[in-house]
Amino acid sequence: MSGPVLVTGGAGFIGSHLVARLLGQGRAVRVLDDFSTGQRANLTAAVLGVDTAQLEVHEGSVADAAAVQRAFVGVRHCVHLAALPSVARSVEKPLDTHHACATGTATVLHGAAQAKARVVYAGSSSAYGNQPVEQKHEDLREDPLSPYAAAKFAGELYCRAFARVYGIQVVVTRFFNVFGPRQPADSPYSGVVAAFCRALLRGEAPRIDGDGTQARDFTYVEDVVAGVQRCLEAGTANCETVNLAYGRSTSVLELYERLAAIARERLGLAAVPPPRFAPPRPGDVRHSLADSSRAKARFGFAPQVGFADGLLRTFDWYHRAFVRSTEGSGPEGRSKQA
Repeated sequence: MSGPVLVTGGAGFIGSHLVARLLGQGRAVRVLDDFSTGQRANLTAAVLGVDTAQLEVHEGSVADAAAVQRAFVGVRHCVHLAALPSVARSVEKPLDTHHACATGTATVLHGAAQAKARVVYAGSSSAYGNQPVEQKHEDLREDPLSPYAAAKFAGELYCRAFARVYGIQVVVTRFFNVFGPRQPADSPYSGVVAAFCRALLRGEAPRIDGDGTQARDFTYVEDVVAGVQRCLEAGTANCETVNLAYGRSTSVLELYERLAAIARERLGLAAVPPPRFAPPRPGDVRHSLADSSRAKARFGFAPQVGFADGLLRTFDWYHRAFVRSTEGSGPEGRSKQA
C-alpha cells in the first residue's frame, strides 16, 4: 500500500488496536478522530507499544466535509471505524447517532471517491436484527431493531451506492461483539465484557440486562483487526459484505461464569458476587451468531487468538489497569485486589 492508511476513529478501542498493528508493520498511519469517545492516550507510544514516528493525527469529525477532505490528501486506503456506539445511547439520542454514523459515513465515502481510495467500513451485526436462523449470514435481509442499527445499516447502503456510482472499492465488515483491552469499562454504554471485568475487580455484582440467556458472538479485538487488514489489502472490486466473528455463541450467563472463574483464579478468591438482573434493554438483539465462511473464503480470515485466550488476556489487562489505579490509594483501595 502506498501513502498513509487513514483510520477514522483511530483513537477508539478497535481503532487504536488497528493503528498499533499497522504501525508495527512499518505502515504510515493517519488518524481522524474528534475524541468524543476516543482517547488521546490511546495514540501514545506507551499505550500502542510501537514507534509512533509514522503516526499523524488529525482532530476533526467525520461529518465535517472539510476535515475529511484534508485527511484524505495522499490517501489510497481508508478504514472507517468512527461511529457513536451503543444501542442504548441511540435510543436516548437517535439524531446524534444518525449524524455520526450515517452522515459521517456518507461524508467519508465522498472523500474516498474524490481520492479514489479503497475503503473498509466497520458495519454492525445489529443490521440483522432477530432472524429465524441459527447463524447470521450476509444473504439475509436486514432488519435493524434500534436507531444505532438503522444508522449503521444506512452507512452500508451508502457504501453500496458509492461503489456503484463512483467506482470505489469497498468492503463492509460486519462486527459482532468485539472485546479486548482498552474497551471503556466505566460508562453506562460499556460493552458487557468490559463491564463484567470492572465489576468483578471491584468486588461488585455485574449487572445483566434481561434473563442472561441472550447469546452473543464475542470476538477478540486482535482477531478482528487482523481480518480488517486482510480486507483492506485485498484486490476486490465493487462492494463486498462479510461477517468478522468466530461463529461461536455464548450466553451472557455463560460469559459471567467464565469471567467469574478467571477472577477467582487470578485474584485468589473463594467466591465472587453473583450477578444482579435488570429489565431487558429496548433494541437489543436476542441471539447473535455469525457465519464467517465468506470472510474466510474471500479474504482468508483466520482468527489466531480465540475466545478463551482472549478473555484471559482481557481480564489480565483490566486487572493491571485496576492495580495501577489503586496504587497509593491506601489499604481500602488495595484490599479490593484481594
